[in-house]
Amino acid sequence: MTDNRNRKKRSGKLLTGTMQKHRKGFGFVITDDENDELGDIFISGDSMNGAMNGDRVEVDLIPEYLWKQSREGIVSRIVSRELTEVVGTFEKSKKFGFVVPDDKKQNDDVFIKRKDFGGAQRGDKVVAEITRYPDKNNSAEGRITQIISRAGEPGGDIKALIRRYNVPDKFPTKVNKEAEDAFRRGVTKADMNGRRDLRNKKIFTVDGADSKDFDDAVSVEKLKNGNYLLGVHIADVSHYVTENGALDHEAFERGNSIYLVDQVIPMLPELLSNGICSLNPGENRLTLSVDMEVTPDGDVARHEIYESVIRSCERMVYTDVSDIIEDHDKVLIEKYDDIYEEIMLMNELAGILAKKKDERGSLDFDIEEAEITLDSTGSAVEIEVAERRTANKIIEEFMLLANETVAREYFSKEAPFVYRVHEQPSRDRMEEFQTFLRGFGITLQGSPEKITPKQLHAILEKVSGHPYENVVSSVMLRSMQKAIYSTECRGHYGLALDYYCHFTSPIRRYPDLMIHRIIKTYINDEADQKRVKSFKKKAKSAAEHSSETERTAIELERDVEKLKKCEYMSYHVGERYDGIISGVTKYGIYVELPNTVEGMIRLDDLNDDYYDFEPAKYRVIGRRTHNTYSLGDEMKIKVASVNTDEREINFRLI
Repeated sequence: MTDNRNRKKRSGKLLTGTMQKHRKGFGFVITDDENDELGDIFISGDSMNGAMNGDRVEVDLIPEYLWKQSREGIVSRIVSRELTEVVGTFEKSKKFGFVVPDDKKQNDDVFIKRKDFGGAQRGDKVVAEITRYPDKNNSAEGRITQIISRAGEPGGDIKALIRRYNVPDKFPTKVNKEAEDAFRRGVTKADMNGRRDLRNKKIFTVDGADSKDFDDAVSVEKLKNGNYLLGVHIADVSHYVTENGALDHEAFERGNSIYLVDQVIPMLPELLSNGICSLNPGENRLTLSVDMEVTPDGDVARHEIYESVIRSCERMVYTDVSDIIEDHDKVLIEKYDDIYEEIMLMNELAGILAKKKDERGSLDFDIEEAEITLDSTGSAVEIEVAERRTANKIIEEFMLLANETVAREYFSKEAPFVYRVHEQPSRDRMEEFQTFLRGFGITLQGSPEKITPKQLHAILEKVSGHPYENVVSSVMLRSMQKAIYSTECRGHYGLALDYYCHFTSPIRRYPDLMIHRIIKTYINDEADQKRVKSFKKKAKSAAEHSSETERTAIELERDVEKLKKCEYMSYHVGERYDGIISGVTKYGIYVELPNTVEGMIRLDDLNDDYYDFEPAKYRVIGRRTHNTYSLGDEMKIKVASVNTDEREINFRLI
């Protein structure tokens, strides 16, 4: 048998796997066989036979002597279809229309008959249900089932991305009803019974200026023995989100809140997240508190976890607290005179904890993050580096200590639990990182599989203040494993901790909410055999599912950020910037600008020479001139072009 266009011979060897298409039309099939070490199977555009991205397919390999670089095949059968709908832009003529998918891996336009337009107009962002799948001779057909946003509607691009990721942006009626009931009930005397009353204690929140959900508050005092008493008080969301209720099921499915430039897709309805569960100043709120007595050496001498009720005395913002500590702002000091002493104690204690963290080798990558400002039309008008000042770091230190303290206690109890796990980097990744560092004249000694966090911490200190600091931090971060949730306590490599969990954000993370339930059960001596067995099962589900939803959230957040960065740079084509080489590939050089925007200089556009890529040295070098462009080099560039649909920013060297 032969393929009609390429006349490729078939070998008769059939394999099944999942299709991953490229925006240019070709694709690769990842085989189902976990022991298959021969790599993915290349499928040319004319050998797809109607396969779409994500489909499970049967592949007939062509003879080995016809392969170019890797195995090649022809799709012989669609085993199952993954895609049922497409999100994209609607284009139309008088008699028919088609939907151009936003996901460029889905490079199959969907044909729409006039009767199936569903009121869509040219340029609208829509959802098209597939009514007939493509084959060798015909395109996919569909009908418009939803108009996400009208052409030019503010925020329509982000709405389309949210819909493409299948992230729910509305809560079901039952969920809203439960939230309304909880909000209306408020905090009653019955709710406060049996809780430690901390309402007269100086407790306050510290968050960003735009934050609306305050799920953590702090208190600090100096004890007569010279130790510090740090209190971390977390909103008791589990009191309102009852186990197995509609709110609980919805929170589990969502897994986490998602933060998209100028909006939040919350895990819980706003009546809870910004209302009854938010630690708003001057209002009674139910909390789960962790008191930690910390020595001047940064050790926790003793701790206690208990149910409480607080009334936050202030809603502080990071900038004000930082201005008080860093600049001794007299106006702010006078304004917050009642907690000025506590603020200075917080700074003192955080310094002790930071020193302790440095000594054990915790990795603080301090990667610069973008702060993108949108105008009233939803367009990106400014991109700056987000501030991470003294106050931000203080709260981070306190939350880290609370998370570690809670994880340590419940590990010792052998309780079913959800831990935050970050495992040792793989040998291959560490070998690559060692090679990368040699390009900067830095030696990372030791066997790759035994590199310690302390060694990597020393590298970060060594590059601190250098132009390539951010590049080294980024490459080190990419060398790490991804942190996940697990019911096994396997430690946190990046933080150099043996015990760690997420306890401090139950408004926006389901694992935190899950372990709050477990903690309260143990506090109230209700952890009988039946309850423990139930928690083991639920903790495992929460860990696995929340790890998945977290990955989706990260991908969506990154996609929105890339979209808005492209949009912003599209208004600055032709302008010149200074940048740092942040990546080198066989296709081109990636350059990062001071505002965190990254673009590529294609090697084809370097007209002064032919450049060879040297992956081991993370550089390209000219054959004739021997000009080299290496990771971390400073460059002057001009914005050549921007393709927002493809999320591509192209630079030219100047």
